[in-house]
Amino acid sequence: QLFPSGLCCLVVDCGYSFTHIVPFCQGKAITSAIIRIDVGGKMLTNYMKDIISYRQLNVMEETYVVNQLKEDVCFVSQDLSADMAIARERGKKNSVVKEYVLPDFSSVRRGYAQELGTSRHKETDLQSVVVNNERFTVPEVLFHPSDIGIDQMGISEAIAETISQTPLALQPHLYSNIVLTGGTACFPGFKQRLEADVRCLAPTEFDVKVTLPESPTSFCWEGGAQLSSSNDGQTYRVSQKEYEEHGHSLCHQRFQAEVTI
Repeated sequence: QLFPSGLCCLVVDCGYSFTHIVPFCQGKAITSAIIRIDVGGKMLTNYMKDIISYRQLNVMEETYVVNQLKEDVCFVSQDLSADMAIARERGKKNSVVKEYVLPDFSSVRRGYAQELGTSRHKETDLQSVVVNNERFTVPEVLFHPSDIGIDQMGISEAIAETISQTPLALQPHLYSNIVLTGGTACFPGFKQRLEADVRCLAPTEFDVKVTLPESPTSFCWEGGAQLSSSNDGQTYRVSQKEYEEHGHSLCHQRFQAEVTI
């Protein structure tokens, strides 16, 4: 094969401020095909703050707490219509709704989710919020940014668009080696939903495989640590003297070496 899959991969970096889709071949980025989506973990946290503040309790100044809430209770829906139907049910038929107890940073250092009507603590003055369909509609913004007025394609469509901008001989290898990084990729069900969506968009003759590392939040750092300790790492190293003389443009020159196909 011209491009063994082990030498080609599509990195989907679900970061704090943005989501980047970057195709790599032989260790080099195909910069002309990179796509950025202006949705990241920060926007999802802010969206959750808006929803809770409008419906229940003003938490606009509690970014840290709401970010923890998002990490603790949110998941990616595999069937949005079915989950919405469940969220409309009452009582025990609703398996989606949870009560999230907010921390007071005295007896409770971190918030936690629990079933409605139950409590781990005897204190009755702890504040709590009820989260229902917010648990999956907030992460859904990654797949449909237009839901909150962002005129951009979702992450699944962006992956298909990025791969379509690469040479045809490279495309099957990119579809079969999609790697997720970043904290937003930690949502339960994210990998499965993304794989299913991309499978629907990819040509039928191509295999689709999405890989979620054991620790997506530190995966990029681990890769950088390996690179810095390898012989190839010397190629990309920029000394303090060089940086003071040339600035960040030298970093771009060292790292932005595009593969020639």
